[in-house]
Amino acid sequence: MHTFFVAPSGFGVGLTSVSLGLVRALDNVGLRVAFCKPIAQQHSSDSGPERSTQLIQRVMGLTPPNPISLERVEDLLGDHKRDVLMEQIIGMFQKSAGDADVVIVEGLVPTRQAPYVTRLNADIAKTLGADVILVSSSQVDSLDAVADKLEIVSDTFGGVSKKRVLGYIINKMSQEDHNHLAPGAPEEILRLGAFRSKPLEPIGYIPWDDTLASPRTKDVAQLLDARILHEGEIANRRVTSRVLCARTAANISHKLKPGALIITPGDRDDIILAASLAALNGVPLAGLLLTNGIMPNDAIVSLCTKATQESGLPVMLIETNSYNTATKLDRMNTEVPLDDQERIEKVMDSVASCINAEWLKERCGRTSEPRLSPPAFRYQLTLKAREANRRIVLPEGNEPRTIQAAAICHQRGIAHCILLGNPEEVHRVAEGTGTQLPSDLIILDPESVRNRYVAPMVELRKHKGLKAPMAESQLEDNVVLGTMMLALDEVDGLVSGAVHTTANTIRPAFQLIKTRPDTNIVSSIFFMLLPEQVLVYGDCAVNPDPGAEELAEIAIQSAESAAAFGIPPRVAMISYSTGTSGTGVDVEKVRKATEIAKSKRPDLLIDGPLQYDAAAIESVAMKKAPNSPVAGRATVFIFPDLNTGNTTYKAVQRSADVISVGPMLQGLRKPVNDLSRGALVDDIVYTIALTAVQAEQSKR
Repeated sequence: MHTFFVAPSGFGVGLTSVSLGLVRALDNVGLRVAFCKPIAQQHSSDSGPERSTQLIQRVMGLTPPNPISLERVEDLLGDHKRDVLMEQIIGMFQKSAGDADVVIVEGLVPTRQAPYVTRLNADIAKTLGADVILVSSSQVDSLDAVADKLEIVSDTFGGVSKKRVLGYIINKMSQEDHNHLAPGAPEEILRLGAFRSKPLEPIGYIPWDDTLASPRTKDVAQLLDARILHEGEIANRRVTSRVLCARTAANISHKLKPGALIITPGDRDDIILAASLAALNGVPLAGLLLTNGIMPNDAIVSLCTKATQESGLPVMLIETNSYNTATKLDRMNTEVPLDDQERIEKVMDSVASCINAEWLKERCGRTSEPRLSPPAFRYQLTLKAREANRRIVLPEGNEPRTIQAAAICHQRGIAHCILLGNPEEVHRVAEGTGTQLPSDLIILDPESVRNRYVAPMVELRKHKGLKAPMAESQLEDNVVLGTMMLALDEVDGLVSGAVHTTANTIRPAFQLIKTRPDTNIVSSIFFMLLPEQVLVYGDCAVNPDPGAEELAEIAIQSAESAAAFGIPPRVAMISYSTGTSGTGVDVEKVRKATEIAKSKRPDLLIDGPLQYDAAAIESVAMKKAPNSPVAGRATVFIFPDLNTGNTTYKAVQRSADVISVGPMLQGLRKPVNDLSRGALVDDIVYTIALTAVQAEQSKR
């Protein structure tokens, strides 16, 4: 599936018309097209549902979800919850996409009231991994000015160099400009001045057409709240021009043309008679609009009755004067009304005919591996956790962040959490943090259940000489108690570490859960949520100095974990040397580990030793490891020891302000996961989700 994000270069470019025209164009070339408008941006005159979404439902039969309101968006941004907003947008996008070949996503238009939307558009496009199509207008600006504006806006989206901005569409072009840029024009003209040396593709040039922007006479009547004196063909006639009559009938007679709306005070008998005569002579005027609340003279009405009835001329009366009426009409929203099916069909067909749909279709057919953005990763993670529907025990049940996380997980359906702690104390802590605990959230008092785990624990550890008194003592530790619940399949996973050390969390798991039959080592990974994509780092929390065999096992475990969470595994075995350029014990360990991992799992893309920059940066990879299938494209980074791994993950996390989810433990028969003692509530929520997904996978 391919995604095109349609973004404006400024205000008034006709974004909705172009977006819907793109849908029609791609549908015409045989693609299954979906549409998504993530955020509603209503015109001040709109009182009903969001226009783009409703139009696409009526015309194309698609059913995208209702957009998020702009007020809700501003609330989230004001509360520094941009990540929450992006996850909601991912959810809407997934619902819209279905089994489509391509999805058109319509962005927002920057206005004085919402100047922040240009950056927001860029964030949405990056989150969705979309190709950006910029839409501009040459109705006011020269083509050179349009080119400059497009270049500036393209930089906001990462520019052409990062392959984010695919191309541009220029809307509302004068016929003269359009003739110069028609198909077959020289390439240097087609690309415009500022883009002649840049690979930004011209996707469409759309000429201005007055008839496509013409409202129906009934739309004008509704805007002005006019009294209908004679309905005539008010529903079908369109206003292509407005004639504000201050002169005599003789001096405005040349303006009595098809589509003209005649605006005049009700006591201007000469204008009323002239308009009626024109109508009687077959001129389909848009209507006669009488101002100042003045009804025409009865004699004049009688003279004009035949003309209005036979010609279908609409006649309307309003209370405002002619000048104020004209001013209000100048500010009329020119977007297509929801019930104007004829006009929207014409707009979509007209725009579609000017778009290079075949080129876009070819673009959709190119295989490109999407990068999983952080919001997409979090959305997929919580979705998989909901589907898993697992029970997760939280031994630190009276810890404030843990309580908040449990409540959130319960409310969002991420997992069924079980808090270990004194119920009265848990409720007191929850009240102190303003957390509303769901009535069916399980709070288990350790004092009331410890004794029943003594005998099972003795049985599990009898080969180590464990006796009942020692088991009773160890079970005083809630982490040990929770691990026993996991060992007996009373829960599906365990999360701890908000106040306990890593050793406190992991040691009981080693003793009571043990490793999977196919592995001899427990390792860990972090999911590093970089701005552009999610990477996997391992091992950064458990093994101080793994040997070559162990390092190979960590690489295989980490690759499997990456794949399980939607990240295509390309494993880089990190060292201070790339390829054969360096020697030494540490390099040789990484080289040997790479060979072992490749021999055990020839189906995986694994390469090393690689320096970090060679693994991560394409330009560096071309110089240092040009033949590597991993270099420059690595998604899984395996560090040679704990010192390197832990230092690197914390340096990236803190220096680049990157969210890291984990550590997630690998190799245990059942999932136990550790938290950083500085974990935020959201960190705990996502670790619980990770654990739920792991639990589902371990059952398979």
